[in-house]
Amino acid sequence: MATETPSYFSHPFDRRSSVGVDVGGVMVGGGAPVVVQSMTNTDTADVDATVAQVAALHRAGSEIVRITVDRDESAAAVPKIRERLDRLGHDVPLVGDFHYIGHKLLADHPACAEALAKYRINPGNVGFKDRRDKQFADIVEMAIRNDKPVRIGVNWGSLDQELLTVLMDRNQAEGFKLTAQQVMREAIVQSALISATLAEEIGLPRSKIILSAKVSQVQDLIAVYTELAKRSDHALHLGLTEAGMGTKGVVASSAAMGILLQQGIGDTIRISLTPEPGGDRTREVQVSQELLQTMGFRQFVPVVAACPGCGRTTSTVFQELAQAIQNDLRANMPVWREKYPGVEALQVAVMGCIVNGPGESKHADIGISLPGTGETPSAPVFIDGKKVTTLRGPGIARDFQKMVADYIENRFGADRKEQVSAG
Repeated sequence: MATETPSYFSHPFDRRSSVGVDVGGVMVGGGAPVVVQSMTNTDTADVDATVAQVAALHRAGSEIVRITVDRDESAAAVPKIRERLDRLGHDVPLVGDFHYIGHKLLADHPACAEALAKYRINPGNVGFKDRRDKQFADIVEMAIRNDKPVRIGVNWGSLDQELLTVLMDRNQAEGFKLTAQQVMREAIVQSALISATLAEEIGLPRSKIILSAKVSQVQDLIAVYTELAKRSDHALHLGLTEAGMGTKGVVASSAAMGILLQQGIGDTIRISLTPEPGGDRTREVQVSQELLQTMGFRQFVPVVAACPGCGRTTSTVFQELAQAIQNDLRANMPVWREKYPGVEALQVAVMGCIVNGPGESKHADIGISLPGTGETPSAPVFIDGKKVTTLRGPGIARDFQKMVADYIENRFGADRKEQVSAG
């Protein structure tokens, strides 16, 4: 009698096959790892502020950064921003975000057109009525001349109203087979596909086109991208627009993109978070990385596993140590990526009591089981599954942090690699 394969043996869907696009040396699609993007919220005309934020986003791990190019002053600043970033060692590709007058800005500022790695076009506001196709073509032709890719980025908030009206009228004539929401979804998909076809007819190869279709509701995003993935092989940029602040924004974006990524849909992502007042813009990069890493698609920083806490762990020591270790690892990653290749795969465990602590610590590369409420004030440490020592006294946290640093040096450092090579 045949038996079904248990669900815990299942794997993610195969990645959707897409045409790869080179964005300033970063490959998007074509089987490349899913790329993390971000966007600045500075006035691009303010060169100092924009350079500082792009550099911060790049250090945090953003592989492509988008900047707003909305007026002459912004366009004139772009080559200065590019030059300054290059001098600082930040070779991250810059994407120009154009609305309404992108065709004019690119024509009037050829240095801007050259400095950008990609142009973002919104077919809903690139032009209206008779001017729409002409102005869209102007940007595409500029991309062809400068050998740049484009992202055709449809947004439900600026959707092509003529196309939407045509589809609404057709739906009415057919007896309202679709809901208004379904018609809107179809209009978004068609807007992206029609624009991509037009770009190819002008002469832009498919290997220079990325598509996106941004909406603000989770179910709409899943439906739109699922359909878009069926009807094209273009590289796809995922993002939930207007996701919101705090936990709501993180949960909504992660839920929508997690489902699509699990189905193999998506070649690059941006998690758009509204920063808290005075908040850190790099938070969106961190969340994107954590989503991809949690799902097992990429490794960015070492994982710190920690128990959630319960009545046996009234002390906050394990929480404070887990946070300190995670912060230390993330802060050091820009240097460690170069110094310790492979360190991204490190797993650290910081557990709060003896019930599950020792067992779970053994499964990490290096782990510690701290004493819970009423337990003996000692903390066994496990390295590569074996207990190596027990830490005691007020310096447990400091001692364990040093052990983590020593483990990284011994396992991933150049001296260790030379020993392995010689052996």
